[in-house]
Amino acid sequence: MSWPGIISHYREFLPIADQTPVVTLNEGNTPLIFSCRLSGILGLDVYLKYEGLNPTGSFKDRGMTLAITKAKEAGMQTVMCASTGNTSASAAAYAARCGMECIVIIPEGNIALGKLAQAMIHGAKVIEIKGNFDVALGLVKEITAKYPVALVNSINPFRIEGQKTAAFEVCDSLGNAPEFHAIPVGNAGNITAYWKGYKEYKKTGRSKQTPVMLGFQAAKAAPIVKGKIIKDPQTIATAIKIGNPASWKMAQAARDESGGLIEAVTDQEILAAYKFLAAEGIFAEPASAASVAGLLKLHKNGYFKQQKGRVVCTLTGHGLKDPNIAIQNIGKPATVKAELKSILKTIGY
Repeated sequence: MSWPGIISHYREFLPIADQTPVVTLNEGNTPLIFSCRLSGILGLDVYLKYEGLNPTGSFKDRGMTLAITKAKEAGMQTVMCASTGNTSASAAAYAARCGMECIVIIPEGNIALGKLAQAMIHGAKVIEIKGNFDVALGLVKEITAKYPVALVNSINPFRIEGQKTAAFEVCDSLGNAPEFHAIPVGNAGNITAYWKGYKEYKKTGRSKQTPVMLGFQAAKAAPIVKGKIIKDPQTIATAIKIGNPASWKMAQAARDESGGLIEAVTDQEILAAYKFLAAEGIFAEPASAASVAGLLKLHKNGYFKQQKGRVVCTLTGHGLKDPNIAIQNIGKPATVKAELKSILKTIGY
């Protein structure tokens, strides 16, 4: 049978009734790819949960299918979100799927073109403000509290419910939860969701254990690490460029309950991990590479010494979401005459 999407596949774990009008793009069922290079470095079996192969190219689709489904069930005609990119693309696509209006507020100059293009082509009304993501989210919260508009950011609990299914898939693929799970942390909904999913699978006997959760923020956008709101967060990893995470406390709970950590990685470390993944054939957006950067940093500091087992590393979005970063950091193609001699010389023959 073809994959039906996460709501149909994991219905028993989700707040869905028989009469609920499911809105889906057949999201989920993303690959868990064994990383030969990372496994060799860490001395553990490392797997990459490649969420960039969801319908709109990021993990956001897992939460959005449920958020839009529940908004539709409630009779809403309009949804709204603040976004640094991926949420807007996903919200716009799922709203278009069921004929709803989508309004997006984005920070000026802080959204990758690939993501902006998605939101606009799906018909979203995109409004750019002179302020950061946290300001945008504040406006969305105020508007949705006063008008008949559904908020679909990750503070919507249905988003977390949908996103937890990625943990289910990891357990289904491996036969158990891994010993460690590494993940980028921006607005902190994803680490919250994974931890919720792992706990639920263990409670129902689908998994014998839960993993240690390892979260990573960008060094200049690391409010949880620094223990204070960052008023002007800065990082090339725009998807995690957030100074006041909506799921801050829940992310801390996931860290503490699992015996894990939330640390920071620099933009230089993120870029190095970004290229490292590409060298293994996987193109993920810069924010995704934060999880790999974190693993490599922990290894360097001796964190995994004497450890055994498996590590799952979430890659949150596809590299085509932010092509400019790749082009700026790799260089331009070689340009030669359209003749055999010039081409052979260029490739070293």
